[in-house]
Amino acid sequence: MKLCMIGTGYVGLVSGVCFSDLGNTVYCVDKDKKKIDTLNNGIIPIYEPGLEEILKRNYKANRLIFTTDFKKAVSNSDIIFICVGTPTKRNSNSANLKYVFDVAHQLKKIILKYKIIVTKSTVPITTGDKIEKILKRLKNKKLVDVVSNPEFLREGEAIRDFIYPDRVVVGTSSKRANRTLRSLYLPIIKKTSRYFNTSRRGAEMIKYASNAFLATKISYINELANLCEKTGVDIKDVSFGMGSDERIGERFLRAGPAYGGSCFPKDTKALIDIANKFKTDLSIIKNVIKSNDKRKILLTQKIEKILNKKTNNKIITFLGVTFKPNTDDMREASSIPMMNFLSKKKCKIRYFDPSGEKKELSKIKNVKFYKSISSACFKSDLIIIHTEWNVFKLLNFKNLVKKKNFSIYDMRNIYSPIKMKHMKIRYFGVGR
Repeated sequence: MKLCMIGTGYVGLVSGVCFSDLGNTVYCVDKDKKKIDTLNNGIIPIYEPGLEEILKRNYKANRLIFTTDFKKAVSNSDIIFICVGTPTKRNSNSANLKYVFDVAHQLKKIILKYKIIVTKSTVPITTGDKIEKILKRLKNKKLVDVVSNPEFLREGEAIRDFIYPDRVVVGTSSKRANRTLRSLYLPIIKKTSRYFNTSRRGAEMIKYASNAFLATKISYINELANLCEKTGVDIKDVSFGMGSDERIGERFLRAGPAYGGSCFPKDTKALIDIANKFKTDLSIIKNVIKSNDKRKILLTQKIEKILNKKTNNKIITFLGVTFKPNTDDMREASSIPMMNFLSKKKCKIRYFDPSGEKKELSKIKNVKFYKSISSACFKSDLIIIHTEWNVFKLLNFKNLVKKKNFSIYDMRNIYSPIKMKHMKIRYFGVGR
């Protein structure tokens, strides 16, 4: 099939590259010429393991086309995927749909034959209805079907998630559109047999409901971790005991920093906004958001306690700063408010992250990026393991720090407290 991905951000680029690897011809469109030029040179603007190899293979085979020519890409394609950003509006909880509707207005002007318009972006319930209204003339002539097909790609594991999805959700009442999309996903659903056709509003809701539930699990286990610290219970034992129950499941039950990234923070807020518009109270989700915000404060308080409130000129090293491993995404990362807090306390802050230096941290006073773990850790007073990258899992801290007295705050509970005690290292975990 011939596909068009409008927007070459995370969702559009990963989905487009993976669809091309299934044998489809894929046009990836973006108005950012610099980004398109970069992609045509084989350079990927995001950090995602395995993506570069697949991109280059399909680009060479002429199945992957990067272009700024919106009209040409749409005209030559059978299915149009809208993959533009839906960030939270400033001073609001609602999703900003400007870019989605801008695309719809552009499509209205150029579609002359039947196309399937698919929202891949995370959009509030009724967004498909609004797109349909914009495309009213085309709809009346039966030139378009508007479909919701939410993505469930995890950053750092996106390629595997695309090839082996838990489910493929398609929201449409059109038999023609459903038949076409089922055919598109056939190489994938052969492996999973989980192709789910529902209403368009149902598909839009499933995406928000899924992300809000996962955010709830994270906040729940983080709150339990607070209690475990007071009662002398190890949260890892609690997580294992709970997660072994098939009704609950082990995923997203690992205590640590507040949740972050491009999805959970904005989607929980957007769901609250949707509920308000429909005069429904989602008190659980409201409290999840409050709990997550409070989590960031609690973490900084714990750091201050570890340092006995003697923060002036203390050297603090962050190992990992992204919101999760195997991504360069800094959106809503807990490291940012923590560094801001410590900077105001006149600490000297260092960091190392495998995905490289972060512009988001360059504005914070007394923060410096180091190119190696050893240089970042040398003579540090406190090492904070913030992100669970594999390179942090087997470190000899005494050899790295080369200092008699230092502390470790392991926010991901990678290391054993017993072994650390045996090595005479002052160690703190989460919920332990």
